[in-house]
Amino acid sequence: MLCEKCHERPATVHYTEIVNGHKAITHLCEVCAGQVQTGEFGFIPQINLPKILASLLSQSPSKQSFVTQTRQETSCPKCGTTESLFTQKGLLGCGDCYRHFEERLGPLMRRIHGSSSHAGKVPERTGGRAKVIKQIKEMKENLKQAVAREEFEQAAQLRDEIRELEQRLSGGENNEH
Repeated sequence: MLCEKCHERPATVHYTEIVNGHKAITHLCEVCAGQVQTGEFGFIPQINLPKILASLLSQSPSKQSFVTQTRQETSCPKCGTTESLFTQKGLLGCGDCYRHFEERLGPLMRRIHGSSSHAGKVPERTGGRAKVIKQIKEMKENLKQAVAREEFEQAAQLRDEIRELEQRLSGGENNEH
């Protein structure tokens, strides 16, 4: 398939836009797509997440960079990504980087997301068990709070509901409605 703009090079960028239920597909070559990126055809300018991360890493509240001057820079043992490379590019090299740089990434993730743990949604069709586990976790937290407030009747009710849900999980039920 040739580029819809220049009709010379093969189309390697395929842009789909849906507005008010109408679907428009545009097929462009890399050169024309680069020109369109500026907004010529109404494309939304791309957000460069790595640059945003790199700028956040260089603006820590204590006015110290991600890589401090007083210690030797470390690198990921699996891919070799260094802290300074991550600070410059805003990209990690592999999945192990998250564990290796966890001490430094934790505060950044809390700053961006408000938390360093994932609490996203679970797909309905596949997440029955995960939803129940999440619900149990939330209920246990509510139970602790009820006990702390000395609301023992509510705490007993929560305890019983938690037990019921845990029995469903151990019984192999998926709790999908």
